Amino acid sequence: MKQRELSVLMAALFVTSLVTGLVTASPPRPGTEGNGLTANESATLWSRDADNYISQEEYQQRYGESRTAMHQLANGTDITFTRPPATAATWTRNDFADLEAGGSDTSVHPPHASLEDGVFIEDAHATVFAVQPSTRGHLESGETPLYIAPNGTMRGFVDYRVRVPNGSSSGNTTIEWSLASNEVEEVRLQKDGETIVERDGSHTPALDYQIEDDWSANLTLEAEISVRLKKTTRIDRGNETDVEVTYRTESRNVSDSIAVEIYDLSAYPYYAEYPNGDAGVAIFQSRPWQGYTLTENGSARVRGVWRFYTARNTNWDTLVRLKACWHF
Repeated sequence: MKQRELSVLMAALFVTSLVTGLVTASPPRPGTEGNGLTANESATLWSRDADNYISQEEYQQRYGESRTAMHQLANGTDITFTRPPATAATWTRNDFADLEAGGSDTSVHPPHASLEDGVFIEDAHATVFAVQPSTRGHLESGETPLYIAPNGTMRGFVDYRVRVPNGSSSGNTTIEWSLASNEVEEVRLQKDGETIVERDGSHTPALDYQIEDDWSANLTLEAEISVRLKKTTRIDRGNETDVEVTYRTESRNVSDSIAVEIYDLSAYPYYAEYPNGDAGVAIFQSRPWQGYTLTENGSARVRGVWRFYTARNTNWDTLVRLKACWHF
């Protein structure tokens, strides 16, 4: 499970980035990952890998097959882009579709998840998987804000496991426990503590959001988990058995938060007239941005000044499965 981030200046996920990072993992061989991309598209996304280059001859000897020229190039260097590549978002969406919860007796989570326990609910978490479109800008050492679009989608992963008490017997009384129901009841997206999106529960929520008139925010994915256990008590009175059925319920809220900056290109023009009669215009935007080009017919476009690269979010390289193997 390798989520792709786009780190760079302006948005996307994988992540795009403006500077290179260090990572020890190597990209997969062409065609070995079902990420919805061609071999060439996949090869371009592996910046931040170790770049341990091997020749075409050595590659053929080692794997018994050839590789594309693009994959060979990516094996030896990081490939940058003049604009955020759509391939990063495609990889992230497809990886997200592969996420599967573990069932009532197994909790699946990435290693960085914050796990919470209750009486019956254990190893519960709600973890942010990605915000799309987004990009992490590397502005200077120690300053790497996560820019998100004002309209986008928050994707998350929610899971937990249920501890069912062991049955017991004492004298003429027998107690049995069983799981009656369990579910993720509700998921919410909050901005600075205020709920902006609320949906029915899901282990893999995808929450569409819209944020207006804000430059920065703290986004929180919150999920409400509930379980219901059945307790059956039987008392043997010789010629008859008394049966009493009661229920125990438990709910737990779990959450995960990320700090973001809302990026919306709202440029402010300043006009000037030079002594020779020429007119000039300057465009100002306080957030990092790319160049702006105006044409004679009135159209405008952003031109590349920054460079983008893609790199996986290593937090999602592996998933941990915690399975209930004992009761209480």
